[in-house]
Amino acid sequence: MRDSILKVVLVCALAVLPGAAWGGAIPALATRDGVPTLAPLLETVTPAVVNISVLQRSPDEQNPLLRDPFFRRFFGLPEGSQQQIAAGSGVVVDAEHGYVLTNHHVIQDARQIVVALKDNRRFPARLVGSDAGTDVALLKIEAKNLTALRFGDSDDLQVGDFVLAIGNPFGLGQTVTSGIVSALGRSGLNIEGYENFIQTDASINPGNSGGALVNLRGELVGINTAIIGPAGGNVGIGFAVPANMARAVMSQLIRFGEVRRGRLGISTQDLTPALAASLGVRARQGVVVADVQAGSTAAAAGLRKGDVVVALNGRPMRSSAEMRALLGVTPAGESVEMRVLRGTEERSVRVRIGEIAARHAAGGETIAALAGATFAGVEREGEKAVLVTGVQAETQAFQYGLRPGDLVLGVNRRRVRSVAELAQALRGPGQVSLNVLRGDFLLAIAIR
Repeated sequence: MRDSILKVVLVCALAVLPGAAWGGAIPALATRDGVPTLAPLLETVTPAVVNISVLQRSPDEQNPLLRDPFFRRFFGLPEGSQQQIAAGSGVVVDAEHGYVLTNHHVIQDARQIVVALKDNRRFPARLVGSDAGTDVALLKIEAKNLTALRFGDSDDLQVGDFVLAIGNPFGLGQTVTSGIVSALGRSGLNIEGYENFIQTDASINPGNSGGALVNLRGELVGINTAIIGPAGGNVGIGFAVPANMARAVMSQLIRFGEVRRGRLGISTQDLTPALAASLGVRARQGVVVADVQAGSTAAAAGLRKGDVVVALNGRPMRSSAEMRALLGVTPAGESVEMRVLRGTEERSVRVRIGEIAARHAAGGETIAALAGATFAGVEREGEKAVLVTGVQAETQAFQYGLRPGDLVLGVNRRRVRSVAELAQALRGPGQVSLNVLRGDFLLAIAIR
């Protein structure tokens, strides 16, 4: 009796889905021996999900002193460094060019990257580019007969939509879990710099990072990236980077090898009922322009302090974090359309994303923990900070995500006002995250 009730519940749950939800070749309600099954869907999408093995730099290699053979012998260390191997997941999104999307943290500090397909073929991968701010990285493999997932529109997701998480947790082999979209636009998790996560209760475990979150059309709607749970275990709260964000990052990584962000020259805050009343607007959600910098592209477009942005490129804006995430993947030089409330008046404003003005400083100091970058102390709006004056490609600092022109404001949310203070803060034990200002936006860049 219990099994019969369960079958009826499953059939009813799947039957409410429109026929188009399964795509062309997959029936609206797949059954085997009268029992609902997702197997036909998974047969088409799982070949696009890959395992990623990464040979990382050992801690010894990252210590400049211990790179010297003399000091290695002096401290009794072996000549051959211990090689660290990490595993994660990825998604083939372009079969013709061999492009594979994954997480930045999966390939961070990689010396070698190997992609393993479901059919057990293995290929060395080249890192096309990586973006710490969104935790997205793009790899390229030279392989034929690949299966790619097509992108879905993550903006169309609604809470309650069915989703599947596919990855390679614990290195056991490909694993599929199912659930629903639990929430959208999640931010404030202090995971990455541009937070606009899809939350799901589909189990996401270590090793699933970089794997696929797919809808019941078999479309890629997210890149699995993080979990919240004791000791890193799943408790039904997982997060994925929206596919639209990952696709925008991918486009820039292909074009430039990095994400070239710009700035509008505004600071913002979430619209609250009290703010709406004081500004005389009837909107219940939106983003309040708290300040407009003189000479910025926002000022040139006519934006004013107190304006309420209710939509960006036709997409309703619910929070500053959501707008920040969308602007964070819009290349400098492009324009965005804002729908703005100014009191009882509604207007459309087109604003160009401005270039981040290069800040110059004479000379530059180096820091061992951030090899490949040079730094100088500067003063910005009365506050002292540390300017990244240069970053060499393919160095440790570059792989962490630092870029010339970044302002390092703090370490683990504690202010640093000089290169010496920054170097001292990086000597402490435990996890280390740099608080970086890039254009209009604050980033948290994890380096340890």
